Parts: sequence; structure tokens; C-alpha cells
Amino acid sequence: MKIVIDAMGSDSAPAVEIEGAIMAVEEFGYDLVLVGDERPVNEELAKRGFSGSKISVIHAPEKIGMQEPAALSVRRKRRSSIVVGMELLKRDEADGFVSAGNTGAVVCAATLSLRLLPGIERPGIAITVPTLTGTTVIIDVGANIDPKPIHLFQYGIMADAYSKYILHKTNPSIGLLNVGEEESKGTNFIKEAHTLLSESKLNFIGNIEGRDIYAGSADIVLCDGFVGNVILKISESVIDTIVKLLKQEIKASILATLGAAMAASAFGELKKKMDYSEYGGAPLLGVDGRCIISHGSSNPKAIKNAIKVAAEFKTQEVNKHIVEELESY
Repeated sequence: MKIVIDAMGSDSAPAVEIEGAIMAVEEFGYDLVLVGDERPVNEELAKRGFSGSKISVIHAPEKIGMQEPAALSVRRKRRSSIVVGMELLKRDEADGFVSAGNTGAVVCAATLSLRLLPGIERPGIAITVPTLTGTTVIIDVGANIDPKPIHLFQYGIMADAYSKYILHKTNPSIGLLNVGEEESKGTNFIKEAHTLLSESKLNFIGNIEGRDIYAGSADIVLCDGFVGNVILKISESVIDTIVKLLKQEIKASILATLGAAMAASAFGELKKKMDYSEYGGAPLLGVDGRCIISHGSSNPKAIKNAIKVAAEFKTQEVNKHIVEELESY
């Protein structure tokens, strides 16, 4: 198993990517390729005393910044870590690609280099979030902000395969995010998507509302990339705000401080469930390859787990199952 890592992607690159890569080698034994400016990459490897053959470095002197326009940067910066890494995947010199860099650039590079799976019209980014009943996949969270109803239907097919073979859910339920549960609610776009899903063999349970997401009412939640990205950013903000407010209240009272100490194990378990690094990254579903997009603020643990997800994506042949399921329609 060989996974390519964009070594220049995260906010703390390349230190975070390299530490995560070393953790992945030690825990999983994969062969890894770090793509980026070889000088700082090799310096970081040397700083950590790593000299094993499991990690190789490919020089890519250019970097696509978070604020740069995606399509233009991908076309102009052919020697960037994202483009070079994607080309390795295209040539079948690697089994997966992980990047915590510019999301738009990764989506653009993957679509241009790898192309889409047969029958798929638009790729979608899927994230896994903790809920009261386990985990839920939300798709799309940013790849396509202006989809057609058929795209949401295809998101359902792709997320269904991902949930079955990566999250090991036998018959994942699918909900369509709407302003109400009734079939009559929503825009014509949502109503048409509802019809397509209702007439399919997918385990479609109908419309769900925003409050149903974290209640775990559905294993998969379908929405357009604009709405999905807003959900993602609000969720991150709410979690961060709750943690800060809780700390303030605990510090303000001696009794609260003592109570927090007694409930430390419970807080620890809660933190683990809400920790994005446990899930590694978000798969870009629909492209003819295995791409995992991690958060720009990823820590080494998140990179390690993203590498694991990329490897599982290959082992479980998720793309093959997506194509087979799509062909059945």
C-alpha cells in the first residue's frame, strides 16, 4: 500500500504532515510518499531522526496557498505539491492521496487529472460527524455549490457505498436536508431530488431538518455544497464555543472545578467523540481515484487517520462498488 501526502498543505506544514506520516508508518506499515519542497521536508524528517525506507520524498517546489483561486492555480502551478501528488495517483504510482491544503485546488486537480467515475456527473466531499446514535455522513460540504437534483441522487449512491464498506453500516438510511419533513416543502430542486430518491432502491427515509443531523436520524444526509459547508463551519464554531464557555464556568466556581475533576473521564470520552482528528479527513467521492481532504488545521493524528482512510478506500474497493451500484440504475 502506497499513499501520497501533500507535505505542504496544512497550516503547520510540513511538520504536521511528516509527524502524521511517521505515526502512520509505525502503526500501519504503509509505504508513504511526501510531496513538497524537499529541503524543509528532509529537514523535518532528520529532526525527528527518521531514516527508514518506508517514507520517500518527491520534490515539488511550488505551493498553492489557501487563498489562491483553485482552477487558475492548478493550471499555472504544475509543480505544486497538489498537482504533482495527483499525477502520481493518475499514473497508478500510488493507491491514495491525502491533502490538508486548498480544498478547491484538490477538487479541481482531482477532477482534471483523475476524471470522474463512469456515470458520475459531479464529485462530492463527504464528512463523518458524531451523533447521538453513532456517526452520520454529510455530503456535499463544498465541492459543488450549485448542483442539479441528479447530483444529489448520485451523492446518495456514493455515500451509501462509502457507509457500507468504510463505516460498515449494512443498510444506511438516507435523509434529504430540507426546511421541513413534508414532501411539499422546499424548492423545486429539492422536490425533484426527493422524487429521484423515493423511486430508487436506496434506503431513503425522506426529508429531514437541520435538528435531525446530530440526533442521528439518518446515517447519510444529502445537501448541496453551499449548505453543507455552512453546516460544517457552524458545527466547528459551536463546538469550540461550547468548550470555551464550559471552561469559563468551571474556572468561575470552586465547586464546578471539583465537579469537573470528578467528571474528567466523561469529559475525555466526549472530547474523543467530538475530535475531528479521529475521522482523519473527508473523502472526495466520485473521482476515479482515492482522495482524502483534511482540515487545514489538522494535527498529526488527523493526518495519520486520513492516511488510514485512504488505504481502506483502496482495500475495500469503494469506487468499484459505487460504479456497480450506479450501473444498476
